[in-house]
Amino acid sequence: MASHRASSSPRPNTAFRELRGQRSPGEFAAAVRRAAREIGEHVSCDARYVGRVESGEIRCPNYAYERVFRHMFPGREPADMGFAPRETVRGRGAHKNGPAPPGHSGSPAESSTRGPGDGSGAGTPSDSTPSDGTYDSTFDSNKESDVLRRAFMTSGTAAVATASLGGGPRPRHRRHAGETEASAVEEAVRHIRLLDDRHGADGLYRRAAHPLRAAYDLLDAQVRRQSVADRLHSGAGELSISVGWLAHDSGRYADARSHYAEALATARVAGDPALEAHAFCNTAFLARDAGRPREAVRAAQAAQRAGRQLPSARLLSLLALREAGGWAGLGDRTACKEALARARTMFERGACEADPEWMTFFGEAELEGLEAQCWSALGDWARAAEHARRAVALQDPHFARNIALYTAQLAGDLARGGAPDAAAAAGEQALDHLAQVQSARIRTMLVSTARLLRRHAAEPAVSAFLGRHEAAAQPA
Repeated sequence: MASHRASSSPRPNTAFRELRGQRSPGEFAAAVRRAAREIGEHVSCDARYVGRVESGEIRCPNYAYERVFRHMFPGREPADMGFAPRETVRGRGAHKNGPAPPGHSGSPAESSTRGPGDGSGAGTPSDSTPSDGTYDSTFDSNKESDVLRRAFMTSGTAAVATASLGGGPRPRHRRHAGETEASAVEEAVRHIRLLDDRHGADGLYRRAAHPLRAAYDLLDAQVRRQSVADRLHSGAGELSISVGWLAHDSGRYADARSHYAEALATARVAGDPALEAHAFCNTAFLARDAGRPREAVRAAQAAQRAGRQLPSARLLSLLALREAGGWAGLGDRTACKEALARARTMFERGACEADPEWMTFFGEAELEGLEAQCWSALGDWARAAEHARRAVALQDPHFARNIALYTAQLAGDLARGGAPDAAAAAGEQALDHLAQVQSARIRTMLVSTARLLRRHAAEPAVSAFLGRHEAAAQPA
């Protein structure tokens, strides 16, 4: 029998809405993520999470979010922000487990309920916590494999995904999939993106294949609501793109092409223009990197046709940059400049709530970085270095992989442009970043830079870089 809490409508959190002020949900979510970084927390807050809090669906934040909100609004208690006392929301788990100590993000028993957008993996199932999403709980794990696995270990009817991830036999007949499974798929996507931003792709690709298989298994389950079916298709497609990107960035181009094609097929089956635009966007990027610039142009143009169905100028800006990259690879300077100008114009229209969630990486730094790549492909090394330098300066520290990428891009452009000392200095900075980022793509860029600089090995700065690069390339 359903509880009164589960059957009653949630009460909007007007106090939290007032704290957001004039900022859009997306802008406020970005502020939450910045505040979290300031105090050493890691949350993947997005506009959807903000909406769930404001609607009253999340009545009490998890411990990590509570610390972030206290940091953002000094002197305010959770009750002042419109949240219910934790003990009134957690049910029997509050009496069984007691409050978490300071600095703790929740016990495994507290982690059984999940809601999309809170940015943490779910814990193991437990009957001691409510399953209606009113309590937002977190299980923090420092191991990527645990994060990816736990993203599917939710309560409810997620036995299909759990069996797939655990390596056990898959059930011959599925029951049904619902909100829990859709949320689990969406959470897996967010975690993979978050971990890639921090650590790069190399250590994640193989592990990410398990949740991907589980997500596509769920498409065969019985679904009672079309909205859930749409979320499952969209989530599975986005997960396929995320795994494809991990393959792409770690140099597994054939695998990446397969994953992007799978996502595109899923988009076409579901009639999802947003997913289709994303799949074509990544296909264009892959084609450029794989030396197929004409395919890159066509894929980017196909992405723009799909993207025009969505009210997101920033999406169209990114897709124009993908097209520009293809034209640069073909050596067509005029077409490249026209696409770059279009990208700038669309970018300057600003962000909006319709911008896809996966585009959190796309800011002014990425705009500069992609333009640098275009000028580099066209052989204009000075202009390329100028844009790469801007990209490094503008990048949010959260995106460690991108900082390493732009720095490596800068080193290569300086080396080709006849500035060996500056190139060596940038190369050393890129090596510093590679201590925490694993990316075959970035390492390959530095190999090329080192090769260019060998003729200047007599210069002390260059010699120092070459020595460090050679040592870093040696197997541990």
